[in-house]
Amino acid sequence: MTGWNFADVWEEIAAAAPDRPAQIRGQRVISWRDFDRRANALAAHLLAAGLGRQAKVAAYLYNAPEYLETYYAAFKASLAPVNTNYRYETEELLYLFDNADAEAIVFHAGFAPKLEAIRDRLTKVKCWIAVADGDAPIPTWATEYERIAGPGADKVSAPGGRSGDDLLLLYTGGTTGMPKGVMWRQDDLFQVLGAGGNVLAMIPPLETPHEAGIRARTGRAGDLHLPPPSSLIAACPLMHGTAQFGSFGVLVGGGCIITLPSQRFDAVELWDEVHRLRANSISIVGQAFAAPMLEVLDANPGRWDLSCIVRIGSSGTVWSHDNKQALLRHLPPGAMLMDSLGSSEAVGLGGSTSVAGAEASTAQFLVGPNAAVFNEAGQRVEPGSGERGMVAVGGFIPTGYYKDPEKSAKTFQTFEGRRWSVPGDFAEVNEDGTIKLLGRGSQVINTGGEKVFPEEVEEALKTHAAVRDAVVVGVPDKRFGERICAVVDVGSAEAPSLAELAAHVRGRLADYKAPRELVVAPVERAANGKVDYKAVRAQAMAALGVTTS
Repeated sequence: MTGWNFADVWEEIAAAAPDRPAQIRGQRVISWRDFDRRANALAAHLLAAGLGRQAKVAAYLYNAPEYLETYYAAFKASLAPVNTNYRYETEELLYLFDNADAEAIVFHAGFAPKLEAIRDRLTKVKCWIAVADGDAPIPTWATEYERIAGPGADKVSAPGGRSGDDLLLLYTGGTTGMPKGVMWRQDDLFQVLGAGGNVLAMIPPLETPHEAGIRARTGRAGDLHLPPPSSLIAACPLMHGTAQFGSFGVLVGGGCIITLPSQRFDAVELWDEVHRLRANSISIVGQAFAAPMLEVLDANPGRWDLSCIVRIGSSGTVWSHDNKQALLRHLPPGAMLMDSLGSSEAVGLGGSTSVAGAEASTAQFLVGPNAAVFNEAGQRVEPGSGERGMVAVGGFIPTGYYKDPEKSAKTFQTFEGRRWSVPGDFAEVNEDGTIKLLGRGSQVINTGGEKVFPEEVEEALKTHAAVRDAVVVGVPDKRFGERICAVVDVGSAEAPSLAELAAHVRGRLADYKAPRELVVAPVERAANGKVDYKAVRAQAMAALGVTTS
């Protein structure tokens, strides 16, 4: 069928397997029945607040059951959920909520001070809902989440019905300095995530939403016995596509999403939960998560029973070959490390799978079935040619960027009479058809999965009284892929310390955008004001004694 909507599928599962766990956080277990009823109550509240069809609902939340409940409620009411990077500062939040036309914001109460600073400028917001957050008080201008969702409610019908055209907005930092809202039709997203099927397990896609309930109740797809439902630990933030989309896929199979009790990632806590709950899959973002996961395993041999692990999946940033090999030595035979090449705009560009004895090389990816590499002339790059091109994916792709036709036209292009998403990754095609990823054509810095646009940080640095000019580059980091280095020109003034400049940037931008390295040196610009970033990066690496190996 076409016109898939996640709410239709999840409602069938809730009716067929109501007592099965849908979400777990610490000692809190939410059954599929309660997941559904709590989302109904929230959906009814949003509609009663005056939100109309496809009004935007922003989730400004840490990982917690309320995150996916908020999305489920939005899907039920034919509203469009919007992710929010909880590391953003006030001006970044203001831009995102205003750009997204947010009419409801669901937030952890600890974020209230940031929202209070911009609330009077968010004139489109009709509904503020605060989730309990430790000792943080619920502000008087918001409704407490649990008062809404706790009692539950029966099925909610969206005025005008639901549709596969209903949107999900996934805001990404991308390469523009300000976040862009990637518009995913639910039908396209459902299809690109496998439509309830699993190629590796030879599970066919769903044919109807009702079939999802039958599978959940019987454990069968036709004559095929299905494996037990997955339990996924979303170790990385649900605000990013990696964990969010992975969670959707598990829920479509009637599985359970586990979020860690702490708001900050703790590798010991992760393995504790794997051991306690017998989780069989984990979602991470590359080396920033994989490095501490390996460190604690090496430091605590035999502490955890990891025989339940089937899969660890990552996307969004580099995951080192050495780390994969070392992790596999701790995992059971047959466990897979799946490294996905993709982005918010392009799911399914390619992937690599490592198992014991067959570890895939970092940055070498099998091309997805709807992916290709095109040169500047719009022609496919021939395998083994040594030519560089742009990785593209066709098939089920986003409709564009919200309210930005110019950027949409640059990313979503037509080759061979077909529409493709071209997010900006350069690659070569090896003789065997695999691709070698070379990196983004722009200067965007990818630090632990967070994309940082250099010019944004440069402008913040240049507001410091001692800084005459500044250039920001990424230098290699074993854990985070890249770390931010500020190259600043102070002329004859006394150079500020790294700590001082980092604090200065943090006062204006999110913490992860602050520099972690500092080089004080003249900044050379061309007559047109442009900088040779490649040369500056080499200069910074030499000054820091950093190598690419």
